[in-house]
Amino acid sequence: MGNTTFFTGQPLFSQLLQLIPNDMVKSLVIKHKSDHYYKTFKTNDHLVTMLYSTFFKCTSLCEHKLLHLGLKQTPRKSTLADANMNRTELFFSDLYHQLYKRYYKTLPDSSNQTGIDSKLFIIDSTTIKLFTSIMKGMGKKPLNGKQKGGAKAHVMIKADEDVPQIIHLTHASKNDRNILPLVQLSAGSIVVFDMGYNNYKQFQTWIDQQVTWVTRLPETAWVEEISSSIVSEEQKKAGILSDQSVILGRPSNKPTTKVKARKIIYYDAESKRTFTFITNNFEMDAITIADIYKRRWQIELLFKRIKQHYPLHYFLGDSENAIKIQIWCAFIADLLIKIVKDKVKNRSWSFANIAGMIRQHLMTYINMIEFLNNPEKALLSYKQNIESGQLKLAFSG
Repeated sequence: MGNTTFFTGQPLFSQLLQLIPNDMVKSLVIKHKSDHYYKTFKTNDHLVTMLYSTFFKCTSLCEHKLLHLGLKQTPRKSTLADANMNRTELFFSDLYHQLYKRYYKTLPDSSNQTGIDSKLFIIDSTTIKLFTSIMKGMGKKPLNGKQKGGAKAHVMIKADEDVPQIIHLTHASKNDRNILPLVQLSAGSIVVFDMGYNNYKQFQTWIDQQVTWVTRLPETAWVEEISSSIVSEEQKKAGILSDQSVILGRPSNKPTTKVKARKIIYYDAESKRTFTFITNNFEMDAITIADIYKRRWQIELLFKRIKQHYPLHYFLGDSENAIKIQIWCAFIADLLIKIVKDKVKNRSWSFANIAGMIRQHLMTYINMIEFLNNPEKALLSYKQNIESGQLKLAFSG
């Protein structure tokens, strides 16, 4: 990278990397022994290489481009392939979750919460298709006899943060309920999810913990009606068809946990569909319950963002470990951009615009936050520095 001795700043990519504390990386390296048996291509070099490839949407390793990164050891394709296969993906998993805890509040005290978004958590999963036999998904084999693989990311986000608080990677065939043991919510929280996560034992646990849950009722579920509430004209106009108190769980099935719940039937005029919601909250208006379930689609936008902005169609390795590392790096890159977005106060940049700007200027020497706060002023100063010979553009290739 051809930078001059007159410029003391750092390329935009280095500014992003500064959001990852060195002591955090070092402690995780020790925890997972991820530098053992590696003489040159250390864990930090591996992380930087993968993040660079993630931001640039690389479909293969471009060794000459990695010379710009200032790595102690520029990896060959075989070196990176070996590291992706053998260095534990748990380092990258822990790094993501520790970065989240550093930059975002987790499980705030319910007494300090105002508004539904501040205490609303959304759970869902997304499948990343793999055209290999690695991490095989469910379903029949295609005509060529090769079963298409898939990885599944089980995710929980907090509505007012729009960033994953919990991520759990599994084979696509794993049940969605795998994430439930990882979920720890404080009293007063609200959690919403699709009916694939329905678990009566977990429902009762949340009731005991004073956590509100909202989901859909499967058509095959057995319910016993206890009572029915009057639906007002205003509620009818909003789409509420009925509001009942019920017992979930067939009485004849003794091992099944029996749960008292509220059943709300709702007609959505826009989609022309009828939904049956269940919840343990008997105080909220039925319309509010329907609106809470609609918020579940926020997580779908996150999944769309991840798949659009990061290279999850092509992988730099074909082992399960390599695939997981690349998925973790996509989530880490997304988190770094979200951190930057939240630091910008003067302009309402969209996530897509910030992500595009970062990718285009990844190796450019310009102050990232100053640019996002005041692009015109930052670009004018940048142009003046170039014209005066104090600064050179650092191109990615």
